[in-house]
Amino acid sequence: MYDYLVLGAGPAGLQLGYFFNQLGFDYQILEGSESVGNFFKKFPRQRRLISINKVVTGFDDPEMNLRWDWNSLLNDQLKFTDYSSKYFPSPDELVRYLGDFHERFDINVRTSFQVTRVARGPAGFQVTGACGTVLRSRYLVVATGLSKPHVPDFPGVELCEDYGSVSMDPNDFYGQRVLVLGKGNSALETANNLVETTACVHICSPEPVKLAWNTHFVGHARAINNIFLETYQLKSQNVVLDAWVERLERTDDGGLMCHILYTHARGERRLIPFDRAILATGFDFDASIYDEDCTPELAYKGKLPDMNAQWESVNVPGMYFAGALMQMRDFKKTMSGFIHGFRHNICALAKILAEKNHDRPWRGATAQRENSEVVDWVIDRFNRSASMFLQPGFFGDVLVVHEDGQLEFLADGPLQFLSNWERLEKATYYTFSLEYGDYSHITDSFAIDRDPDPSNAHMIEYLHPIIRKYQDGQCTGEHHLVEDLENDYDKDQYRKNLTEFFNKELGPVAAV
Repeated sequence: MYDYLVLGAGPAGLQLGYFFNQLGFDYQILEGSESVGNFFKKFPRQRRLISINKVVTGFDDPEMNLRWDWNSLLNDQLKFTDYSSKYFPSPDELVRYLGDFHERFDINVRTSFQVTRVARGPAGFQVTGACGTVLRSRYLVVATGLSKPHVPDFPGVELCEDYGSVSMDPNDFYGQRVLVLGKGNSALETANNLVETTACVHICSPEPVKLAWNTHFVGHARAINNIFLETYQLKSQNVVLDAWVERLERTDDGGLMCHILYTHARGERRLIPFDRAILATGFDFDASIYDEDCTPELAYKGKLPDMNAQWESVNVPGMYFAGALMQMRDFKKTMSGFIHGFRHNICALAKILAEKNHDRPWRGATAQRENSEVVDWVIDRFNRSASMFLQPGFFGDVLVVHEDGQLEFLADGPLQFLSNWERLEKATYYTFSLEYGDYSHITDSFAIDRDPDPSNAHMIEYLHPIIRKYQDGQCTGEHHLVEDLENDYDKDQYRKNLTEFFNKELGPVAAV
């Protein structure tokens, strides 16, 4: 009987194993393939990650550099930036990094253990492998990612080829008309790959293309995959369709006929012939291995398991989620679907599990109320924190004001969890976060007017610091700082602003 069984030895499982080792937890990670990081041996199909790897930053601070290193797992020895100098590196390098991480930190992974069944046990969970072995644990952490291709529901969908298995050789599509279903990065990388050899390519989904530089969500269409969009806008034969596919059927000559219903054209329908169709519509959570009494409820039309602010299943107590599955809590808003987001989530999850299941309270650094380092601490965190920068509005720090005059600094916490944490239920505390303002009205994200007036800081659309005050579980105040172009808040204007704020809130805690 283990304390924890962890399903999946990708970056999430390995990151969790690293923290479990530090905490001395009794755990076992189960991996169905022969080695760790197996997903990245195949995906993305074009063998180029969209997670950036900025080796040269101008800084030598490891914490700050994580802001632009989106592939390293949290640790003090092994950085992905030592494995590749490419800004968009190869996933093969990530596989090598994960393998070295596994060995360097002696993560407890049992490979070639294909899980066929997850059931409730007498004191927790029991996991059965294809080999017939049954393992038991008090708690279960699911870190399997999104492993099941999402298949739209329309007649003829079986005529489509799957993104995960279709040929990546452009010459196999020479002179053909190709339909690619989807408008995410997998669809766009597929379309880009076919531009030079096909007669034309259409990409199609009901929703319009969402560009990452407008939405600030890195899972939307990235510039590196946007060559295809330029070919459409410049009328180079390729097409972007905002439409539903009503059905797909085989024609007498062996081709395909696609029946579409336009999204924005008042119900207009059209028939479009193609030679081939490719499904690049993303992935869903695979719940097929779970018994009925421990199948997690799903959210977002079955895409993700539903979970609370502690990343615990809403209907299966003791079942937690790690990695890309964590994005259910900030779906398409911040970065929990990617390594640079969920690595910080997992660090917080380990602390939550230590407190909840092992009576090890989450402690922070303390200082006296009159401590003059408050402003220094806050500025340092705004300048350096990777989690706050990469998980805007989702992660932050906390300053707790205790009745005995002490201040307690808690760093790197998920704000959704902190707002429901029993320990803070009756406390007075401040949260510190970096957040975007309302940019829904902006059509050109490169031409935003910047207002340097501190009194208008709450109207800023760009990433900027926000301090919120809570008393008895309620937000009683909000203070914004004006954005800084290079996110450097160690300047006189910010020190003066923060000093005045904390002197008003806490007494004379600091001087400029």
